[in-house]
Amino acid sequence: MEFSTFSPKQLRVMTWWKHPEAAKRYDAIIADGAVRSGKTLSMSVSFVLWAMTTFDGENFAICGKTVESCKRNVVIPLLGALGGMVSFRQIQSKNQIEASFAGRSNRFYIFGGKDEGSAALIQGVTLAGVLLDEVALMPQSFVDQALARCSVEASRFWFNCNPEHPQHWFYKDWIQKADEKHALYLHFTMDDNPTLAEKIKDRYRSLYSGVFYDRFIRGMWVAATGIVYPMFNRELHVVPAVPRAYSVYYISCDYGTVNPMSMGLWGECGGVWYRIKEYFWASRETGRQKTDDEYYTELETLAGDLSVRAVIVDPSAASFIELIRRRGKFHVRPANNDVVDGIRQVAACLTAGRIKFNDCCTATFAEFPAYVWDDKATGDKPVKEYDHAMDDIRYMVRTVIMARPGLRVLTPKEG
Repeated sequence: MEFSTFSPKQLRVMTWWKHPEAAKRYDAIIADGAVRSGKTLSMSVSFVLWAMTTFDGENFAICGKTVESCKRNVVIPLLGALGGMVSFRQIQSKNQIEASFAGRSNRFYIFGGKDEGSAALIQGVTLAGVLLDEVALMPQSFVDQALARCSVEASRFWFNCNPEHPQHWFYKDWIQKADEKHALYLHFTMDDNPTLAEKIKDRYRSLYSGVFYDRFIRGMWVAATGIVYPMFNRELHVVPAVPRAYSVYYISCDYGTVNPMSMGLWGECGGVWYRIKEYFWASRETGRQKTDDEYYTELETLAGDLSVRAVIVDPSAASFIELIRRRGKFHVRPANNDVVDGIRQVAACLTAGRIKFNDCCTATFAEFPAYVWDDKATGDKPVKEYDHAMDDIRYMVRTVIMARPGLRVLTPKEG
């Protein structure tokens, strides 16, 4: 990769540590803001150049939410950008990179900080610096442990992220206290990335609305309020229940006994996923709970004589998952139940027109306008009410639609 023109903000990221006054004033750098704004590449290139021109024989850490995402989003572009200047040797079995430059050699370890247990992975190593990519997606315990490992004299911290909610620990502890923490804080927009064409910027702007637009396009740390899916529009997303040439079928299921049971039959046609029909049973309203066997009968009725590739089920519904497996007719998969990421992906699919709903799906239409953010929660949480069809839709999008090659909608972390 050859370097092209950098924006003034990218250049500041890449050179701040070279200026004597900045070097004396700052122990850390923070870059936040919009997706595709050029934060990650400029931060990672700057981090490695700083490390290789300042230290010799030291350890450094490059951290992402997972090791895989860190390699994809940070390491691979970094090796392409600096491969002609710095000599790199990857040791895949140890998630380690050995780098050499101008007679100096250093080691860079790759870590994933996906949950509270990740803090143990980074214990024991002494670091001269750490780069935390998408730090807002990591638990505070992991970040605190990574920073605590930086005990080498003149060590520094490097953070970048897209915004989350304004009660997020990183926003409160670091961004709002940047001066107190001796951190250089730089806010990015898509205009700070000179390689991004206006057409691509317009595409990203069209992908988001509501809170996700404010965060990922405007780069704001704003609270999630109001309706979760304000982009849902009956004129755009509801279609007649007519025959189509579907290429593959799935069923998604949010299991409930006391709470409602929601299942949706999905088919893909021309790159669009249609909720063809649904089953919804509210035991409180009907005054009768159904058994797993009865729900299985309804599952078979929903599938009819179609060849359903898999049934995607709420992962907490262990008994129903086991029943489906024992019957042997359907392949069953526990759903990916990451709520906030799933909501982001459903929102992106709605905005891009990748999911639509036959006009017979009345339970779904009743929930869309009633599914709202919990304004009393400290983070991003929808109210646990009117969320059963919403949950089974999220399971389908998160587990199947966004996981299938060629059918993906860009999300902030991919952007």
